[in-house]
Amino acid sequence: MKALLDGVDVFNMSLWLTGALLVLVLIGVRVAFATALIGFLGLCLFFMQKQGFDKGLITAMKLAGQVPHSKSTTYSLSLIPTFILIGYLAYYAGLTGYLFEAAKRWVGWMPGGLGVATVFATAGFAAVSGASVATSAVFARIAIPEMLKLGYDKAFAAGVVAAGGTLASLIPPSAILVIYAIIVEQSVGALLLAGFLPGLVSALIYAGLIVGLAKWKKTLGPPVGGFTWKQRFASLPGASPIFVVVFIIIYSIYFGWATPTEAGALGAFVVLGMALWRGMRWGQLRGALMEAAKLTVMIFSMIWGVLIYVRFLGFARLPDAFASWIASLEQPAMLTLLAILGAYVILGMFMDAIGMLILTLPVTFPAVIALNGGEGVLRADSALGMTSQEVAIWFGIIVVKMAELCLITPPIGLNCFVVAGVAQDSKLPISVQDVFRGASPFFVADVATIGVLIAFPSIVLWLPSLM
Repeated sequence: MKALLDGVDVFNMSLWLTGALLVLVLIGVRVAFATALIGFLGLCLFFMQKQGFDKGLITAMKLAGQVPHSKSTTYSLSLIPTFILIGYLAYYAGLTGYLFEAAKRWVGWMPGGLGVATVFATAGFAAVSGASVATSAVFARIAIPEMLKLGYDKAFAAGVVAAGGTLASLIPPSAILVIYAIIVEQSVGALLLAGFLPGLVSALIYAGLIVGLAKWKKTLGPPVGGFTWKQRFASLPGASPIFVVVFIIIYSIYFGWATPTEAGALGAFVVLGMALWRGMRWGQLRGALMEAAKLTVMIFSMIWGVLIYVRFLGFARLPDAFASWIASLEQPAMLTLLAILGAYVILGMFMDAIGMLILTLPVTFPAVIALNGGEGVLRADSALGMTSQEVAIWFGIIVVKMAELCLITPPIGLNCFVVAGVAQDSKLPISVQDVFRGASPFFVADVATIGVLIAFPSIVLWLPSLM
């Protein structure tokens, strides 16, 4: 075996294996299994070339077993299950219904008012959920029936829920931002705070789009009137637990009173206490724990598989080669960055958000840092006008927002499939095609949000700079 592999270039081998990985993902193999398989195969070929068949196989097996364990037992990753648990506890305790009712009473009077209420309610739930799919599933059950009763266009109603669910990717606590921070070795707390203002900007752009569409075509979503100021204020106590938890998490991280992991655990404890106080039953608690465990296992499985693949890429030096090539391009840095983001749009049509990021970041992140001038550069010397640490935080928010696009774009569009599935389970006349059609205008809104964040990086960097 060693003799057969002696003439094989490791770098070319990594390119072929990466191509094979993309083929596996595109034909439907789970990212966790595809990355683990290709990564292990790459490690085997690399060490067999160096050490022979037997020793090379043993070394590859040791690495494939040790790397996922050593990396996934880090303290930072422990906050993912707590963030996910907060969202499911809030849902099973019925807190989301109160949140939607409060939003409906306060902004329902606008054109497309229930759609705007759904966006603001999903933003509020995103601040305790951290999972886009869970947010979409919850509000598909709550908001779509309400909108259909008022005569909303079914595609429009479903599209609002699918798009609103993506806000959980940005607004802290966000599981995908935590994953990004761990992969690129940046501060989890800084990235969580960095996502807060961009998340609000994205929600406001969504709301503006809904109002504009409802004004342009009045049959899409009529306003909801008849609520007095007394009724509006009366709706706030029911939604207050959500705001209390958001305040605890953001405040404790911002002032350094708790690490993100401690803040997540504290938030889960507070929500559990409120849920029990409101009469949560054992069956509901069990449901919340099971759903949180399932989503956590799915995320960790992908991380384990990708870590094996990333270790192989490190031996093959593919990320370094790609970064050097990007840095050598004789064109404006911003143009190259836009080309990278364009590649994410294409990948997002065929991959889920988390899988796409953990698969590509080992290559694209070093390239963006090299594009900016390398590690430790001064602001005046950097191509993007920021230090390398600022670029890491800013690029994280941009690329996570790009990942949101893949949640509502065909053919994968996971949020759209979730909304359609929940609607069909609820006997609502909504197909997957309806959801994709209704979500399509929000693609334009997301592009506008990304443009704003690229043009004004201070929106991303302001809160982290105050830590």
